[in-house]
Formats: sequence, structure tokens, C-alpha cells
Amino acid sequence: MTDYTKPWLSHLEQLQQLKDRGLTVTDDQRALAHLQRIGYYRLSGYWFAFRQRSGVCTPLNKYGKPLLKRGKTDYLALDAFKYGTTFQQAVDLYVFDKRLRLLALDGLERIEVALRVDIAHTLGRMDPYAYLTPELLHDEFAYKIDQKTGVTPLHKWQESHARLINRSRETFIEHHKKKYGLPLPIWIASEIWDFGTLSHLFGGMREEEQDTIAARYGISNGRVFASWLRSLNYLRNVCAHHSRLWNRNMTDQPRKPAHGEATLFSQGWQDSHVQARPFLLFCIVQYLLMTVNPTSTWWVRLSELLSSFPDLSEAGLNLKGMGIIEGWQQWEWSERQ
Repeated sequence: MTDYTKPWLSHLEQLQQLKDRGLTVTDDQRALAHLQRIGYYRLSGYWFAFRQRSGVCTPLNKYGKPLLKRGKTDYLALDAFKYGTTFQQAVDLYVFDKRLRLLALDGLERIEVALRVDIAHTLGRMDPYAYLTPELLHDEFAYKIDQKTGVTPLHKWQESHARLINRSRETFIEHHKKKYGLPLPIWIASEIWDFGTLSHLFGGMREEEQDTIAARYGISNGRVFASWLRSLNYLRNVCAHHSRLWNRNMTDQPRKPAHGEATLFSQGWQDSHVQARPFLLFCIVQYLLMTVNPTSTWWVRLSELLSSFPDLSEAGLNLKGMGIIEGWQQWEWSERQ
């Protein structure tokens, strides 16, 4: 760990520092407006790729010890920018990424609503309060004590559920609480669950019920489908918190489906780079939308947006950074494949 010594800088000082490091600024007032509205630190995630790199090295901490694992080397990002880099290029990349996040959220919203129905209908058929009934959920989820927290995953999930109930000001929630009290039947409770709450509960369902829901989307293995939902929840959180998305390393990666399922983009699991980037998740979003809303134009809009990616070839930036799959422009999504 290293002591933080960077000073506070005014917006004018931030702009001058960027110029001193080789960033071309053609319109100072416009650049200042971006720094004031978007912020230096947020924009730095987009001009990071434009910074010069060191030669191969082994970075050391303040004690002279290697920061990386034994034998590992890396290319360090230097403060100086690559020759010819402009402030506007970073802004263009930021705007593209913002549009990408909004489009991703649009697709995820439709999936979230459908998933509420699927889970509430499947569990509610067994018991209106199945989400509170341990014996109707997977044993590990319902009974296994987490050694770090001292509670079961179900207990932790129910705490999250209770917070959502207490925080909700929805009229239908207030009406039910006053007339019938708590708990709420699952088809009411699920209406205030977010994507994370839904994906966690799905992960805690018994395999039989998982498989039933997954099969509706053309996936035979409910555990694979659970991994997809976890990955989509990660994607949703990145988008909802306005974080950089386009070339992000997706730490929660989706599992490969069975042979013959999702064949249109199955090659995405053959490349570790593709599997760790957002494009594969966009493919999953579209795949699920083919069930949720077969007439959706979401993929058309995504294709149009990807085609508008800024020309940053001189900096070595292109759609490969987001894990694009070869031949994606020719894909036909007329039916689920």
C-alpha cells in the first residue's frame, strides 16, 4: 500500500495538467465545461487507454517489493499521452459508453420484469410464501451457515427483501400491509425486487424449479441460467452506477450452455477475452429478449450504436476491446438459436 499524495486541483489546473502531459485541447471553454459537468476522475477512465505505456517491467511498492505475483511483468501506464491524443476523443468515447449503458439498461429492464413473473409464478404455485419457506428452496441456500456472516444465504437474502419492503412507498404495498399485514404473497413482493434480489433468489431455488424457468428461455441447465443472471446483474450494476462499460473486464462471467443451445454466439466461450468482455452479455440479453419480446428492435439499435463507435484506430482502440465476435453483423435473430 502506498501513501496518497496527489493534491486537489481546480478545474483550470486540471486542464493545464492534461495539456502538460501532451493532451491536445482545441477548445478550452468546452473542455472546462466537461471537467465541471462530468469530472476529471470519471473522464480519466476514458483517456486511460490513450496514455503512453512503459516497457515491460515489474512494478514495485514503496518498500521495493514486487506488486505482481512472482515472475509476472506488466506495461505501466505513464502520465504522458500518446502523440496526437485529443480531449475530444476521450469525450467521444465517454458519450458512446453512456449511450451503450442506457441501451443495456433498456434490454435488462424487460428481462427483469419477465423474470419477476417467472419466479413468482413458479414458486407461488407451490406456496404464496415459498420465498420464506426453507424446505421449498435449495438446501445450501436455506440451511448452510456462512462461516463469515454466521447466517444462511436465505437469511441474508430475506434481510435484503425486508429492507426493500420497509423502504417501499408503493400504494399496493401499503394497501396490503394495512389490510392483511405481512408477509406479502410472492406475486406482490416480487414487484419491488430489483435484478440483484431476483438473481440471488433464483440461485437459491431448487434445481427442478430452476430448470423449469431456464427451459422457457431455451436453456436446459438451470445452474447455467443462474450464472447468466448473476452476470447480467453485474452488467446492470455497472450501468446503474454510470461506470465505464465498453471495454470493462466482467468479473462475474456467464457459464457456457449445453451443446446446441445459444449456438449463434457459442464461439464466445472459446475465447477468454471475449468471455470476459461485455459483448457476450449483450448477446445473452438479446437471446433472452427473443423469448421476452420476439419483435424487439433492441439488437438493431445495438448494431447501429456499435457502428457509430468513434474512429480511434490511431490509438489502437476499436470494438475488439469490448470482445466483439467475428461476423456479428451477419447474425439473424429471427428465431432463438
